[in-house]
Amino acid sequence: MASVPGLRVVLLVSGSVLLTLLLGFGLPVLLNAGMWLLGIPETSVTECIVGLYLMFVVSVAMPRIPRGCIKVEGKAVLITGCDRGFGLGLAKHLHKLGFTVFAGCLLKDEGGEGAKELEEMRSERMKVLQMDVCSEEQTERAVESIRLNLGDTVLWAVVNNAGVASFGEVEFTSIDTYRQVYEVNLIGTIRITKAVLPLIRRAKGRVVNIASLYGRMGNIMRSSYCVSKYGVEAFSDCLRYEMKTWGVKVSVIEPGNFIQATGVLTRDIVTNTSLKLWAEAPPCVQEDYGKVHFEQQMALMRSFCSSGQKDMAPVLNDITDAVTSKWPYTRYSPAEPHWWIRAQFMTHLPSAVSDLLYF
Repeated sequence: MASVPGLRVVLLVSGSVLLTLLLGFGLPVLLNAGMWLLGIPETSVTECIVGLYLMFVVSVAMPRIPRGCIKVEGKAVLITGCDRGFGLGLAKHLHKLGFTVFAGCLLKDEGGEGAKELEEMRSERMKVLQMDVCSEEQTERAVESIRLNLGDTVLWAVVNNAGVASFGEVEFTSIDTYRQVYEVNLIGTIRITKAVLPLIRRAKGRVVNIASLYGRMGNIMRSSYCVSKYGVEAFSDCLRYEMKTWGVKVSVIEPGNFIQATGVLTRDIVTNTSLKLWAEAPPCVQEDYGKVHFEQQMALMRSFCSSGQKDMAPVLNDITDAVTSKWPYTRYSPAEPHWWIRAQFMTHLPSAVSDLLYF
């Protein structure tokens, strides 16, 4: 029986051959048939292929086509999770563009570095709020502060960025960990959205939720994170349907691997978490999996911490487009090409095929 790596090679080669045959023989026939159905005089195969390629260049290869831009003046944005990473960078970026920014920081009252950095800007358009998205009390207090400080501006957008990451195979992941990640990433997003939605709705503004490509595909050792981000995707879709009649646009940002840019997982975090995972695992799980297997998985996670993009600009640019474009996209996927391709394979190919390719 062929090994799994051997099957992967066979599948990739077979797929390439099939695609070549389809493009070489089937595409010209389909294009000419389409022209005939549209009542357009038959054209040559060459013209069909050139036309298709031009469409590809315009839609994919060229920079994003501007779709109009809203006026920034008189508009405010609430961003959660501004202690570091995307949130901190986005708060400074949108402030620079002219927005009034309400920056929610988990560690403001504890003297967090991110909150200090934003407060040291000493700008009337940068307002730092203490905000734990898991706290109903802090959420209500923050929203009341927003209402009092809006003045002549409107709350145009909320960017639900606050989130946590975790890892561990299912049998090593405690229910408390699932609950914690779910509470921050999903319930936190829902809580903040519901709290400010009346203001956003009256402004006919924007809701921008930060999900992940892991919100559309699973992976080993990431079940708690994937579950929460799948939920963000579903919540965003449902909200988008409901808000259409109100003129509110709902967008989802699905970043790929930006671990190095955000520092959400580091080698030290992995090392400390791995000790806890092993210590808290039931004896039968420790015995069945074995220490060697466990350490191999933890080594993979440590190496993962050194991967990914270092520049968060692609994510910030996509969030900015979702906030400022008159016609924002439903989904943005700032990611390295191989991550984007993997997401397409895992969401469009039969599971039996994608499983053989990646697992």
